[in-house]
Amino acid sequence: MNQSASTKEDTPRFDHKTFLKNLTSQPGVYRMYNINDDVIYVGKAKNLKKRVSSYFRKNVDSAKTQSLVKQIVNMDVTVTHTETEAFILENNYIKKYKPRYNVLLRDDKSYPFIFLSDHQHPRLSFHRGTKKTKGEYFGPYPSGWAVRESLRLMQKLFPVRQCEDAYYRARTRPCLQYQLKRCAGPCVDGLVSDEDYKVQTEYARLFLKGKNQEVIHSLVEKMEEASQTLKFEKAALYRDQIGYLRKVQEQQWVSGAQEEMDVFGFASRNGLVSIQVLFIRDNKLLGSKSFFPKTPKNLSDDDVFKAFLLQFYLAGNKVIPKQIVLPLALPEQDDIQTLLSEQRGSSKVQFFLGVRDERKRYLKLANTNAETALLAKQADQKSVLARYLELEEILDFEQPIKRMECFDISHISGQQTVASCVVFNRDGPYKTDYRRYNIEGITPGDDYAAMGQALSRRFKHSCDVDKIPDILFIDGGKGQLAQAEAYFEDWPHEKKPLLIGVAKGTSRKAGLETLILAGNHATIPMQSDSGALHLIQHIRDESHRFAIAGHRQKRQKVKRTSQLESIPGVGAKRRQSLLKYMGGLHEVLAASKDEIAKVPGISEELADVIYEHLHH
Repeated sequence: MNQSASTKEDTPRFDHKTFLKNLTSQPGVYRMYNINDDVIYVGKAKNLKKRVSSYFRKNVDSAKTQSLVKQIVNMDVTVTHTETEAFILENNYIKKYKPRYNVLLRDDKSYPFIFLSDHQHPRLSFHRGTKKTKGEYFGPYPSGWAVRESLRLMQKLFPVRQCEDAYYRARTRPCLQYQLKRCAGPCVDGLVSDEDYKVQTEYARLFLKGKNQEVIHSLVEKMEEASQTLKFEKAALYRDQIGYLRKVQEQQWVSGAQEEMDVFGFASRNGLVSIQVLFIRDNKLLGSKSFFPKTPKNLSDDDVFKAFLLQFYLAGNKVIPKQIVLPLALPEQDDIQTLLSEQRGSSKVQFFLGVRDERKRYLKLANTNAETALLAKQADQKSVLARYLELEEILDFEQPIKRMECFDISHISGQQTVASCVVFNRDGPYKTDYRRYNIEGITPGDDYAAMGQALSRRFKHSCDVDKIPDILFIDGGKGQLAQAEAYFEDWPHEKKPLLIGVAKGTSRKAGLETLILAGNHATIPMQSDSGALHLIQHIRDESHRFAIAGHRQKRQKVKRTSQLESIPGVGAKRRQSLLKYMGGLHEVLAASKDEIAKVPGISEELADVIYEHLHH
């Protein structure tokens, strides 16, 4: 159910009295719009009429509310059945509209897990996303790096396979991981019994659940049993495993007695907020992550933290733990606890505030990390700001530089050409607006045409003045810069970016770049130790990195299939079947005719054709 009101005057002014007269007292969510019809604030209320009325009182103390109300041109509301529905809808709207007066969580992606599959010979692997596949999930971990490091550690501790299922099914002899004693080799008959592999899988499972001592005790018993039966080689393997486990236990994560808990640390200063989250699962601190949410001015710390917490758990695929340790008291704390318990489903969520003992130690650790991250962020911002100010002075900018973009082209001998566009704002890289363009329909190796196509695609639909950069850097010399000049000759908008080419020096050494100004192609002199030059090098290097990463991905995709595409009688489905069954292109190239003929959908005649085509 929606309700809206607006006025159309030369100077738009929101008629709040008429709007409030017909406003319901039910729970729901309200949206506020400015003169450009942008959503500038989203809020939720138990009683919509009472809450919205509070914005239009005669005496409003908050400077943030005063500024907000002056910009309101229109409002609408969406009524919900319950306050819980309002909580969820509010966070969905915040995620969708990113209003400037709301607290915004910049990172809402799901966290990764370690997955133990439910196969005859289970596999340990990296997992992110929904938990549809049957098996056990361990985590969440704070980053993909943390999962990969843990998997590398697991390979040294327990010889449980980590290879893809297609690769595992296609093996006829053990791979390098078996030779390195990092896999028991269940893919090949006779290397390990199902019972022994099951034991090692169980050890891995217990280890991931934090039951290290239980694993060590079991290994000690097996070592003694092997010694008594004169199986000394087996006993030595158990001994080495025990030794490594004890060493890992000493060096491993902080450990305690909490099975499932998130701990939040909080620090704020001069408008900047730092929030640290510690992830504790199965009695181990798996790691931590820092967040710097975008916050409106003059918002209290408890309101900022409340908004962050709701977005953190509701706006992404996050696991809600049994226990949550809070650094601040939350407004509507009981309602939020009830909401998260409903979202969790399996058991009630408990909030802890003013904690003691072990939780107190974790909270102190989280707060210390939040403070440290805040200081580091402030120092970084000062450095970036100083570079911006120096660049503004050198280029004689009258207004602050708010947005810069840089384009680069990457290819090898003209093949798999990719263009990158990276964006910097006053805080540095703004990765949300990064873009890549696959360049097609040009002469291979024609960087000028590639640059022209990339610019055309980037600015084809650009009508938002905030998305038009103040400066556009082109990685290249006068030729690439000329493409940008030609494109912007008939630019229809009032705001036009300043075009600067960044040409590499003769030795391609940092500090020897030539900066070329569009128009007269005059060079911009800068010292090699200039902060402004360092800022330009940063955005240029970032565009180069982003372009190369895209090119490598494209090249790898082509590499996986290109040699199979020209085989007569082998279409997309058969190529996919070959790669999946054999475990990859390398395995297809190494396979015999008989092995190729075993692939579903491949006859003996076609296997002959494939083999002859690949080897002649």
